[in-house]
Amino acid sequence: MGTSTESLVSARGLAKRFGDFDAVRGIDLDVRPGEAFGFLGPNGAGKSSTMRMIACVSPRTGGELTVLGMDPSRDGPAIRGRLGVVPQQDNLDTELTVRENLHVYGRYFGLSKAHVRAKATELIEFAQLADRSDAEVETLSGGMKRRLTIARSLINDPELLLLDEPTTGLDPQARHLLWDRLFRLKQQGVTLIVTTHYMDEAEQLCDRLVVMDAGRIVAEGSPAELIAQHSTREVLELRFAAGTQDEQAVEGLAERVEVLPDRLLLYTTDGEASLAAVHRRGLTPVSSLVRRSTLEDVFLRLTGRTLVD
Repeated sequence: MGTSTESLVSARGLAKRFGDFDAVRGIDLDVRPGEAFGFLGPNGAGKSSTMRMIACVSPRTGGELTVLGMDPSRDGPAIRGRLGVVPQQDNLDTELTVRENLHVYGRYFGLSKAHVRAKATELIEFAQLADRSDAEVETLSGGMKRRLTIARSLINDPELLLLDEPTTGLDPQARHLLWDRLFRLKQQGVTLIVTTHYMDEAEQLCDRLVVMDAGRIVAEGSPAELIAQHSTREVLELRFAAGTQDEQAVEGLAERVEVLPDRLLLYTTDGEASLAAVHRRGLTPVSSLVRRSTLEDVFLRLTGRTLVD
């Protein structure tokens, strides 16, 4: 981790409690200028609670937190003026047009009408909404609304952009377009903090990330570092008829074996060699697949496969 003087966000022992429930249990983190930093975790892990404290809309219960070198408990308004925030749910004014949403929001920051007009035109182009600029928000698709919400968050030229589950509910095309817009922002020097439970999104967007579970950070690093630390180079998936897979039959063929209802996952450095060994033992899976380990393998190993509501 970097030191707090190098960090746009620095936390030490950061905690958030709601009554008897500890949502965030004393985490340490640093977010460096210009990077895309991710919070990855299942529902209820504490990601959104942490983001709300960083956004200065929820007071911390314990620990230390600085954002842009300031204390949120004392300098909340000053910090919020330099942040961009994209909430989980779009909260646009649906009866206003695309351009009017940007104009109204810009005025909240005390920006001049001329500045807001020029900035709105720039952001409408950035969000690829030029042909819908005078359309009411209510008529837009989900992907368009999401792009507008991101465009609106940039009206004050923020140094730090917070995005809470930015692509939830979007189709693949809309997600990839959104990733492209966020990558361009990062190239322009905007620091991004993203929460997500999509593994591919974390791998696409994040230079570094933390995996949270039950209010704690259970791993930290780049996607490649996390895969190297917590998984193997490859995974061999052996699919069997339901209930016929036998973990003991592949004993010794992999560093770790995971048993699922219809298949065995063999975590190994060489999937093809492990598959050859499987065949030498006379095993005949319905199908087999050798693939690279992914962040999803890391995530499931660290947080488990049990559904969290």
